[in-house]
Amino acid sequence: MKRYLGLDQWNIIENDFKDENNKVSESIFSLGNGYMGQRANFEEGYSGSSLQGTYMAGIYYPDKTRVGWWKNGYPEYFAKVLNSTNWIGIDIYIGDEKLDISKCDVSEFSRILNMKEGFLYRTFIARLKDGNEIKIEAKRFLSIVDKEIGAIEYSITNLNFNGDITISPYLDGDIKNEDSNYDEKFWDEISKLSEDKNSYLTMKTKKSNFYLCSGMKYDIFKDDTKVKFNAQVNEKEKFIGNTIRLNLNKNEKVTIFKYVANVTSRDVNIDDIQSVTKNILNRAYDKGFYKLLEEHAKAWDKKWKESDIIITGDLAAQQAIRFNIFQLNQTYTGEDDRLNIGPKGFTGEKYGGSTYWDTEAYCIPFYLSTANQKISKNLLIYRYKQLEKAKENAKKLGYKKGALYPMVTMNGEECHNEWEITFEEIHRNGAIAYAIYNYVNYTGDKDYLTEYGLDVLVEISRFWEERVNYSDAKGKYVILGVTGPNEYENNVNNNWYTNRIAAWTMEYTLEVLLKLKDEAPQKYNDCIKKLKLKECEVNKWKDIIKNMYYPMDEKFNIFLQQDGYMDKEQILVKDLPKENLPLGKHWSWDRILRSCFIKQADVLQGLYFLGHLYDDNTIRRNYEFYEPRTVHESSLSPCIHSILASRLGMNYKAYEMYLQTSRLDIDNYNDDTEDGCHITSMAGTWMSIVEGFGGLKVKNDVLTLNPSIPEKWETFSFNIMYRGFLLKIRVEKNHVKISNDSDKEIQVVVKDNLYTILGKKAIEI
Repeated sequence: MKRYLGLDQWNIIENDFKDENNKVSESIFSLGNGYMGQRANFEEGYSGSSLQGTYMAGIYYPDKTRVGWWKNGYPEYFAKVLNSTNWIGIDIYIGDEKLDISKCDVSEFSRILNMKEGFLYRTFIARLKDGNEIKIEAKRFLSIVDKEIGAIEYSITNLNFNGDITISPYLDGDIKNEDSNYDEKFWDEISKLSEDKNSYLTMKTKKSNFYLCSGMKYDIFKDDTKVKFNAQVNEKEKFIGNTIRLNLNKNEKVTIFKYVANVTSRDVNIDDIQSVTKNILNRAYDKGFYKLLEEHAKAWDKKWKESDIIITGDLAAQQAIRFNIFQLNQTYTGEDDRLNIGPKGFTGEKYGGSTYWDTEAYCIPFYLSTANQKISKNLLIYRYKQLEKAKENAKKLGYKKGALYPMVTMNGEECHNEWEITFEEIHRNGAIAYAIYNYVNYTGDKDYLTEYGLDVLVEISRFWEERVNYSDAKGKYVILGVTGPNEYENNVNNNWYTNRIAAWTMEYTLEVLLKLKDEAPQKYNDCIKKLKLKECEVNKWKDIIKNMYYPMDEKFNIFLQQDGYMDKEQILVKDLPKENLPLGKHWSWDRILRSCFIKQADVLQGLYFLGHLYDDNTIRRNYEFYEPRTVHESSLSPCIHSILASRLGMNYKAYEMYLQTSRLDIDNYNDDTEDGCHITSMAGTWMSIVEGFGGLKVKNDVLTLNPSIPEKWETFSFNIMYRGFLLKIRVEKNHVKISNDSDKEIQVVVKDNLYTILGKKAIEI
């Protein structure tokens, strides 16, 4: 852990610039609006340690797979969200010396991420080689009102000299991804144009043929007076910019307001893309920087009213949860059902920016409770629209029927190429089935099942039917050759979680079919006909459910992670020398695979998902066995352990795991934040508070709460959107207050007692 950022309720603050921290800060201070994102790269030139990152949602490139040994079934490519046109650039020259803070003396540096209003602010004083000193102040944001717009206010104050400065705003499409398999550049230039203070650069991706048009317009002020100037046009391949030379006296301040519109062919016809960009850009320019920022801040205020969590008595915890909520709201808005959530969001390139099972397992609960239900519904529709691709994925691996959703995807096609994950981590299918259950259970939207969900459930169940095989030796159905959530185990037999989620999926599918048959016979008949579902299939599912094999350990009375797990030498994490951790960086893969150590929740992941089917004693036995063997080297691990610890009354452990997951990136726990923040695990942070400390769940169509509070906290409060109601829950040491901001009454269970809360009223317990 390396804490170098200041604690504050609403801001992330860096007050000392060090090049070795810069990549980490670029990730943490990233901005996004669901349509595009921008790492916290500097506007001016910088030759130090940096990962340039500008990302447009849904624009990707099928980078050719690079593996040493090709295996049948491997995807031809790995899909990557692309580093796109660098729109923030403003080169600054003082005389003939280019401003580059890695090459000059820097003082009074401050970088602030204002999460309340959604902007990035930076200031510093630079002393150049000739002794000239300037003060820089830069503010920028990506509008969540006008999604295509990014805006920058960049000021230079002359502190001790009279002389010329040069300002060069530009658009640079000559960029590449750091993780390109063959160092290939993925963009071709289509056109560029500069007229007056307007410049346009249109680029096209190779292979995938996405178009991006970026338009730039700007004003320059000296103190408070707009400057008239002549700009020189700079053009080179994939680049267009302007150069403006001004004289600046001591203590004078010059400011450039730079407006940029980024428009893609995902939303606009290619022939119209430049004209549309121009219109959007001109509208933003006419509003001006401060009007755009005011509208943006008001929109953020609305988001915070819906999703904020307030913690008193623990500033580190308060800052952390707001940072996580802020990044989640920057990453996904739910307005476009073609989009999903990458593990790094808009903050870096790792994992390609593609969709994983993280969305269904970790992100959907956050959006269910903090946004209109159409937002989480769109995440599920995304998978429904890719059902045919999932069926193709299964066929590519030799299955005759059913759907295998990809481990990694941009368009529904599998694009992950590590065999132990691509072919074996099939539990991802179960997470998608569980997400359907979770959505319907929370929202009560049963129409979703007949319109979308049942199709997915049936095809996933068909996959499981074919994936199992009957073991004569055991007299049970088994699932062989899999990787569970614990990726420190590969190619195991009968991973308990995989077997259990497979059988549960078939159970839930049959339950949905039975309810539909009872409640809407005609819809049932229509679905059976559409899906061509045969009675023999249903009977087979019932037989598998009844006779599924689940590995157990009788000595500890626990669910065994997989066959043979107890053959491993049983060592606890606390007994490992500290210099061995993290294992992923210090041990060989051979040593890791032979050890008992667990990367992330595995059996416990199943007990989290299916907690409504197991009692506390069962969960406790498994928790007390597996958690001491878990190294938590996946960002997805601590939150599940925190939630289960809260349920079991293990308050200290719940808090320890919460703090680890919530400050994972801010404190760089795993020493890997430089390649992007862990966006999907941030939703787990929210879950740790609301589902863990708040004890939120829906049982028998009734919202239930079982609150507890960490010892260090004085109070915590959160909001819940539930079936048209907006509830505000405030938890103190021995006191709970629930306010119903809706007009109608609602029934809520708290600590096993049923309460009725009238519209616009509150209760105190």
